Amino acid sequence: MKKLWAPWRMEYILAPKEKNEECIFCEKPQRNRDREDLILHRGKNAFVIMNKYPYNNAHLMIVPYRHTESTADLERETLAEILELADKTMTILKRKMRAEGFNFGANIGAAAGAGIEEHIHFHILPRWVGDTNFMPVIGHTKVLVQGLLETYDDLKPEFDQLT
Repeated sequence: MKKLWAPWRMEYILAPKEKNEECIFCEKPQRNRDREDLILHRGKNAFVIMNKYPYNNAHLMIVPYRHTESTADLERETLAEILELADKTMTILKRKMRAEGFNFGANIGAAAGAGIEEHIHFHILPRWVGDTNFMPVIGHTKVLVQGLLETYDDLKPEFDQLT
């Protein structure tokens, strides 16, 4: 059995969470600060945003505009758009980041590790053979090879071409 280790995330999981009145996934799309908010693409029913606390470089999320914690509350059109955006996103990450594989899915509920459980979102983590090494396990350090805004600037032109 192969294991995906991410011990650096425990600090984030255990840290006290600031309770906002607003949901960041509802608030950010209403502003016109896409680069600052790391929004790469706005679709009709969902948007693509970078994870501010990534597991790997170019760890992205697809988020429906509708505020819900369950896929059962999403319309078929929204679910179809999310899957289409996932496919297009993975294509971009293969081309731009040379991703060799992906982890794709949602953490639904606090017990499943959802950091923002009240607004469902889907993670896309690009993966490379050998991207897990001794640093996270022994050194409790994750090496990210590019900053968030540099990654944003690299990916944004590709997402701008999506229809």
